[in-house]
Amino acid sequence: MTGPRFDTVSFLTDYGTADEFVGVVKSVIRDIAPHVGVIDLTHEIAPFDIRAGSLALARCIGYVPSGVVLAVVDPGVGSLRRAVAIEVAGGAGVVIGPDNGLLAPAIAMAGGAERAFELTNVEYQLDAAGATFAGRDVFAPAAAHVCNGVALCELGPEIDPVLLLPGTVPLPREDGDALVTEVLWVDRFGNAQLNIGPDDLPPLWGSHLQVQVGAPTDPSGVSVRRAVRATRFSELSGGAVGLVLDSYGMLAISMDQRSAAEELGVSAGDQVTIVSLEDPPPVETRVDLGRR
Repeated sequence: MTGPRFDTVSFLTDYGTADEFVGVVKSVIRDIAPHVGVIDLTHEIAPFDIRAGSLALARCIGYVPSGVVLAVVDPGVGSLRRAVAIEVAGGAGVVIGPDNGLLAPAIAMAGGAERAFELTNVEYQLDAAGATFAGRDVFAPAAAHVCNGVALCELGPEIDPVLLLPGTVPLPREDGDALVTEVLWVDRFGNAQLNIGPDDLPPLWGSHLQVQVGAPTDPSGVSVRRAVRATRFSELSGGAVGLVLDSYGMLAISMDQRSAAEELGVSAGDQVTIVSLEDPPPVETRVDLGRR
């Protein structure tokens, strides 16, 4: 039984590039499927950081070409966690990796899982002395064989997509007049992406805000700054802090040509509380004078 052939694998891991891990995985793919090109999305996810890997993969998924997406951030390697291949987008893509929450946000962004299979068929795996390098021995061969047209059902039994582990993306919440958010990601320029978009801000809020980094229960770690809503970095002159709509449609704490993360001492996972510094406009009530 055969499936569609693919010529691209988009690859994300926490392997880094100091060791040979990425090169070995790409070599396995090339050996089994010589026609396949591999796109390196990133290999600089912090070791074992499933949450950061899942968010990065979700940011990428809307831009990768049709084909296989191979993602490996796998602190449970060698354990009972499942290795899976998940079909998305009407068969235009297959996402392969550990079933530990890493894949879930990206799968949701791609429209949801259509079919899912557990990678148990050793015929499509490499022999290995140990079980600590599933990227090489399980995931890379699966990706390559899928690119060669091997049907997903050949890789192992089908499983109910509902049973796949969900992701752990935090949601904002209101606390009185404040909006409590969380930093999802800090990019290399020091922009701190929050888990909110512009529609999450109350409609009566204006351009002038206050951002508080850290929980009020820990005053020693709290940083409070005024901020303005801006559409571009260049609007934030003179060291101003801004809330800028980033390229993924999320709001980010930013500065112009400076690291907002360093300035405010903020990192991924930190709580950020936002309040408006402007009074809401008065409610106008029409009064008709005169005799009725």
